[in-house]
Amino acid sequence: MEIPTLFTTMTEDNAPDGQPANLITLQNTQGMTAVVMDIGATWLSCTLPIPGQAPREVLLGVSNMADFISQSTYLGATVGRYANRINKGQFSINKQAYQVDTNQAGNCLHGGSDGFDQRRWQISSQTAHSVTFTLLSEDGDQGFPGTLTASVNYTLTEQNQMQISYHAVTDKATPVNLTNHAYFNLDGAEPASDCRKHSLKIDAEQYLPTNETGIPLDGLTPVTDTSFDFRQAKLIKQNFLQDQQQQLCKGYDHAFQLNTDGQLGQLAAQLTSADKAVTLNLYTTKPAMQLYTGNWLAGTPNRNAGAYSDYAGIALETQFLPDSPNHPEWSSNAAILAAEKEYYQKTIYEFIYS
Repeated sequence: MEIPTLFTTMTEDNAPDGQPANLITLQNTQGMTAVVMDIGATWLSCTLPIPGQAPREVLLGVSNMADFISQSTYLGATVGRYANRINKGQFSINKQAYQVDTNQAGNCLHGGSDGFDQRRWQISSQTAHSVTFTLLSEDGDQGFPGTLTASVNYTLTEQNQMQISYHAVTDKATPVNLTNHAYFNLDGAEPASDCRKHSLKIDAEQYLPTNETGIPLDGLTPVTDTSFDFRQAKLIKQNFLQDQQQQLCKGYDHAFQLNTDGQLGQLAAQLTSADKAVTLNLYTTKPAMQLYTGNWLAGTPNRNAGAYSDYAGIALETQFLPDSPNHPEWSSNAAILAAEKEYYQKTIYEFIYS
């Protein structure tokens, strides 16, 4: 069953290419519903049928194209070619130096100022429970080498899992790091309460300290005896802003090196709502996850002609570590995709509710 208001309002105005967006509803027999859009290969909405309640929207988002274009927080979009940051937008492959677009504090963030989050992806396949979006990125796009063909598949299962699979091939070695930038508020996104009241667990022994612009400092650091220790579930607010690393960016905006070794069967992270009615289990083949507590969300448009506040949602971005193209010593974060090799990664968001 489609959501008529969202389908109507998101297509009243055209996308930047002059054509209306295409929206697709995925729904399982449990009553869970997800809406995705071809602009940005974006996850627009996720509603859960909480017993005794109206369906709960757990994803931050917008309700019209003008707000989608104006927001700069990547709400639910697929980001790339390279999610997170590349220092000064510079890297070398086989002794060839490259300069890519810089769009945040002199660095390249999420692929540049015209990243994959703003493009129209083509719908290459579709079923009642699944859709695949495909994008062609030409050689030199935002300065990145190689013609890259990327695809993102969304599949909603009967186990209330949103499975997101990423594929890519290139004709020239290039950095590739695709992720989804959904913001979750499991207590309900409209209106959105403070996400720091959520409980979070992350299976990670190490995190990556950064400077004030999000560029890695001296490498991975143990989480032991720091505010970054989420090995046991705790409220996000418990150690919030209690150290310089958090204070530099108004909260958590850091990568964690996961212990899961790319095994989809191993729980990487677990997020639980303040009312304990919803739990989100995260599984991924990626070696790392960026935790972002929505530190700069204030002013981002919401679905109700208003705006979100800081800390309205939590992003759990599965990816390679930031600036990995400049750190070959991080062997598990193989950020360079060789010509004719296949990039394949998968992340599963599993919702449990009562």
